Amino acid sequence: MEERQRKEELNMNNASKRTQDMVKLALFSGIIVVLSLTPLGYIPLGVIRPTTVHIPVILGSILLGWKSGAILGGLFGLTSFLTNTFTPVLTSFVFTPFYSLGNEKGNIWSLVVCFIPRILTGVVPYFIYRGIKKLCKSDAAALAISGFAGSMTNTLLVMNMIYFFFGESWGSVKGIAPDLVYKTILTVIATSGIPEALIAALISAAVGKVLLSVLKKR
Repeated sequence: MEERQRKEELNMNNASKRTQDMVKLALFSGIIVVLSLTPLGYIPLGVIRPTTVHIPVILGSILLGWKSGAILGGLFGLTSFLTNTFTPVLTSFVFTPFYSLGNEKGNIWSLVVCFIPRILTGVVPYFIYRGIKKLCKSDAAALAISGFAGSMTNTLLVMNMIYFFFGESWGSVKGIAPDLVYKTILTVIATSGIPEALIAALISAAVGKVLLSVLKKR
């Protein structure tokens, strides 16, 4: 009888935890959608769109696990796909097969560029956070490094995939000579990607520490 009660309690606790995790996942998903629908999510700066949408993906990965992080990353990719399809900029064809600019067109690789880096943005921070925590036990350091790594995962993969799959086309619409395309890619990473990652590190450390404290109390 006691064994049966213990099993029932365990099942109830597991069901309660699953429900709580689903609610948290829904909250992070809501934040991603809200950011994507406002100028704060994808900041239009001519031919590039710096983003803040990756920050809830990173935090969701750390707090909810890599599987939930991958789901949030997939949603991040979906918002990028929709944004570039319906409100395109010059280089939107690298993120959606449904946009073209003159002779430059998106294709199946556009979906790879749009989704794979974003999904991995939701996977990498979880493992970085776990690894750093084992080394130094500091939440703040682990959160900051995970935030930086998650953001750079997105930037490095997106920009390098653009070069490998669309380098010539991307350079053409931006008026860049073919032999200068990768140098320009590196410049974008340095001038946009690294500052974006530093901001992600600061926000991840500040917000993540508060969220971890709340979760521990519960």
